[in-house]
Amino acid sequence: MICTFAVELNKKQYNCKMKRVKCPKCDNYIVFDETRYSDGQSLVFVCSNCKKEFGIRIGKSKLSEKHEEKTLDEDAYKKDLGSVTVVENVFTYKQVIPLEMGENEFGRYIQGTGINKPIETRDPSIDTYHCCITVKRSKAGRLQYILRDAPSDTGTFHMNEILKDRDRVLLADGDIITIGATTLIFRAATETTLSP
Repeated sequence: MICTFAVELNKKQYNCKMKRVKCPKCDNYIVFDETRYSDGQSLVFVCSNCKKEFGIRIGKSKLSEKHEEKTLDEDAYKKDLGSVTVVENVFTYKQVIPLEMGENEFGRYIQGTGINKPIETRDPSIDTYHCCITVKRSKAGRLQYILRDAPSDTGTFHMNEILKDRDRVLLADGDIITIGATTLIFRAATETTLSP
């Protein structure tokens, strides 16, 4: 949380931009003046409550650096194999992730993770490999989208129903998938009958 206020000292006004950091051990807040430090600078704090020593880095998070403000077209991949739209919330920004043939493994992005459809989020309740959407063709040549849990710690929900470890669900356009505290909207391809 950032709060801005003016401090009156020796009858002069100084503008400060105060920032609070929470001790990871005891949840005690420590307040400091952010304007005294430059972006990229590392700070070390010692909690006055529990004496825990911890550090932070001043500046923007890597997640917000990667994200560029732009308008995303949810229907951009309708002509391809479809997509999944990540609904913006307190942990993540809106993302449109295209699907490909085979297994599309969804989870929280962490460097070195072996999944092919990472979600850039700070949602701690999303596993690094949370769920999978398999895209394949039926014998009639129609695209099929099958959802399953990875299995994950917090579960995968399809239309507000939790999936068991062995459940497989056939998805339809507009279906809602919930992983952790994040909502995904499935968008099927426009052409469901294509030559194999």
